[in-house]
Amino acid sequence: MTTAQPLITTGFHAASTADDVVRGVNLTGVRAVVTGASSGIGVETARSLARAGAEVTLAVRDVEAGTRVARDIQESTGNHHLHVRALDLADRGSIAAFTERWTGPLHLLINNAGVILSDLRRTPEGWEHQFAVNHLGHFALTLGLHGFLAKGARERGGARVVGVSSTAHMRSPVVFDDLHFERRAYDPQAAYAQSKTANSLFAVEATRLWAADGIVANTVNPGGVATGLQRDFTQQQKDYLAAAEAAGAFTYKTVQQGAATTLVAAVAPEFAHTGGHYLDDGREANTVPDDADLFTNSHGVKEWALDPDAAKRLWAVSLEMIHHA
Repeated sequence: MTTAQPLITTGFHAASTADDVVRGVNLTGVRAVVTGASSGIGVETARSLARAGAEVTLAVRDVEAGTRVARDIQESTGNHHLHVRALDLADRGSIAAFTERWTGPLHLLINNAGVILSDLRRTPEGWEHQFAVNHLGHFALTLGLHGFLAKGARERGGARVVGVSSTAHMRSPVVFDDLHFERRAYDPQAAYAQSKTANSLFAVEATRLWAADGIVANTVNPGGVATGLQRDFTQQQKDYLAAAEAAGAFTYKTVQQGAATTLVAAVAPEFAHTGGHYLDDGREANTVPDDADLFTNSHGVKEWALDPDAAKRLWAVSLEMIHHA
């Protein structure tokens, strides 16, 4: 009989900030990419990495906004090794252009960008937009940067990929029989939830496939943070969030606190050489059954988000989609 491995803990917690996590950490020589770094949690993720000395590329859809953020980060940290590059995760051509332009090693890839929609939208390929951006776009980006991550791992003894999931993953597994809502009624919350489960499953399979290259991938739950991501919420989504807060399922964090667990996965020594984990409040989360109630298990991760068989299946399906669309 196998014994369950103890959960990985750190000295950080729900109130820790991203700057707390990088305090005393020297990232000079580390090259990082942060997607969605022109607003919200992405800004503070990039800022704390820069504060620790990293060379940070802000991969953003709005280059003008990204440039303003880069200038602000330079002024607040004194680090001028910041770059801004265009990246639209719903556009396969934009992703290809980003990866083809990259040169040299890459040590940290923070797949932070995400969308929440209130209505059904599709990409030109016919893909449901939330799944396309939150999962497939990052999947294609990470595959395109794999060689550079492997080079970074050889150079510094390891490279890390960090995905940003959500407590919302508890609302839905990846529904392989109807990924793009072609046969079932569209539910924007279920679509978002599916994409967040996919983020976790990606980390599981990426680590299995790439650990030999020195690359590990982990997924984080930033917690409840009020950002522009909620601007398109339906009233039903707003009501659900209010009910979850009232039930004590979460307490709102500042944006710096929301970025903290991302930084733990990115720089904490406890996660340097181990992947496929889901982190919450600065530590590895408890695994809970798939029928667990979200309100009372909001700091856990459902079994379906860590299922190695589902992770393998998702990888194969995703490869087929991006190569044959």
